[in-house]
Amino acid sequence: MTATPEPPPAHVRAAFGARTAEPELVGSGPAWLCGDAVIRPAMNPSEAAWVAQTLDNLDVENLRLARPLRSTDGRWVVSGWSATRHLAGQPEPRHDEVVSVSLRLHNATAGLPRPRFLEERRDIYALADRMAWGEDGVPLPPDKGGRLFGALAGSRRPVKLAPQVVHGDLFGNVLFAGNAPPGIMDFSPYWRPAEWAAGVVVVDALAWGGADNGLPQRWSHLIDWPQVLLRALLFRLAVHALHPRSTTTSLTGLDRAANVLLDLI
Repeated sequence: MTATPEPPPAHVRAAFGARTAEPELVGSGPAWLCGDAVIRPAMNPSEAAWVAQTLDNLDVENLRLARPLRSTDGRWVVSGWSATRHLAGQPEPRHDEVVSVSLRLHNATAGLPRPRFLEERRDIYALADRMAWGEDGVPLPPDKGGRLFGALAGSRRPVKLAPQVVHGDLFGNVLFAGNAPPGIMDFSPYWRPAEWAAGVVVVDALAWGGADNGLPQRWSHLIDWPQVLLRALLFRLAVHALHPRSTTTSLTGLDRAANVLLDLI
């Protein structure tokens, strides 16, 4: 059983204007709703500060963004925690809309310079990303996704797309609230083509969101779509194989996604 994450300590809640708020876990965590603030661990302070500064200045037509909160002394990160304003809404299985959100968001982020901290990332997500693009490699457990990764990796071909700042984990992080524009409650930065980020949404939706088999075909007009879908699938397979809590059973969704995508990639 996974332990419940620890809530932000009192001095952190006070720093973000939520001194008296009772922390309420958001989903399975690790973010906590504290009054009107959502406070989450900042595993990489420089990344958290970059995300806060970027979202503070970013405007995207017909999208709501969870605006970052400064502490009472002006900091974006306090004792390893960052905060945003609470954004109303819930994730919904509106997969085509989430792909559309991805493309609109990344049209707005296309001009951002590459963040320096991306070069220093060594977490499993950064390693899986580099492996998916053939830039790094480590042995992967065959029964946790490594076998399928190896079978598919040879199908990679060069792509002509330019990398940019993208959100690489939009599935489950887009909120819908009635007639309000969709909302984005965080930002997981990567330096990849915008089409790849859309491909990750499609792979996740097929694997874990119950998306219909026609979802990838509906976006086949995107440039180099088969190849970015392939890299998105390889990325998720590598994450699964590297993650300490993944199991052979939890690979089922990615097996399904691979079967749907085989005719395209």
